[in-house]
Amino acid sequence: MKIKKFSIKPSDLNYRIGAKPVVCYPNDKIQDNNLDILLEARKHLVRQKEIIISPRDANTFEVPNGDFFRIESIEGPQVGDLNLFQQNNLDEKFYSGKTRALYGTHISVGDKMYSTIPYLRSLATITWDTLDWYGYDSDGGSVHDVIGTRCDPYTSKLLSGNDYHYCCHSNLTRALVKEKNIDIKKAELIVHDVLNVFMCTGFTHDTKQYFMKASPVRPGDYLEFFAETDLLGVLSACPGGDCGSEHSSDAAKCYPLKVSIWSVDKKYLENIKPSKISSYNQNHGLD
Repeated sequence: MKIKKFSIKPSDLNYRIGAKPVVCYPNDKIQDNNLDILLEARKHLVRQKEIIISPRDANTFEVPNGDFFRIESIEGPQVGDLNLFQQNNLDEKFYSGKTRALYGTHISVGDKMYSTIPYLRSLATITWDTLDWYGYDSDGGSVHDVIGTRCDPYTSKLLSGNDYHYCCHSNLTRALVKEKNIDIKKAELIVHDVLNVFMCTGFTHDTKQYFMKASPVRPGDYLEFFAETDLLGVLSACPGGDCGSEHSSDAAKCYPLKVSIWSVDKKYLENIKPSKISSYNQNHGLD
């Protein structure tokens, strides 16, 4: 935290602070016409499957390329932690850091969820958000963040000294082990920083620390995505419930979440610009 100052202010301080900010990654070149096509296509969706995520637990789901999926609140205010993988290559997974650098701290309709290097392509595009009315509040808080990581038992142990086995990291890991029948140590290494679905978060104005507050989500609210490749999703219903008081706890009131998979006649997607793996030369210019 930049609140402890031990160094001496330089004599030319006024010339070294307050420079004009420059956006690091202007995203205008990655904009396309897909959203207009998707907004029209979603008027013709047909539900194919539903998966219920139990409170303080996680489950997996598969979404074929060209289908849509929704994460929905069904019984009470509840946040979820989402991992996304390319279904046939678990090394290609959601890259929250780059997605954040491209779109900001919280994402919504039209924003894409990029995958890790060396792939760096859009795994999914957000196509509907019933909470986009929230915007940013006076504390700088908003919903659907890509700034948090995921609650995990290691940080819990560090801060409280307690062992807690239902953190989202643990839930995601167990679900991945069950789905792919892989060693738990391998699964734990590929579980990654999440999209915090419905979670209301930000950075404090003074110390810039990550904060959470009670989510505005209510039953019937949902976040919808378009799959731009075959996806394996893993979703945890966070043990913090709406994250308005405690983060990882058996005391917080928790509710299930629902994932639904939706298809659409491909005639509505004929003009979609496909997502492609990065064409960067991986020999790094040494060939």
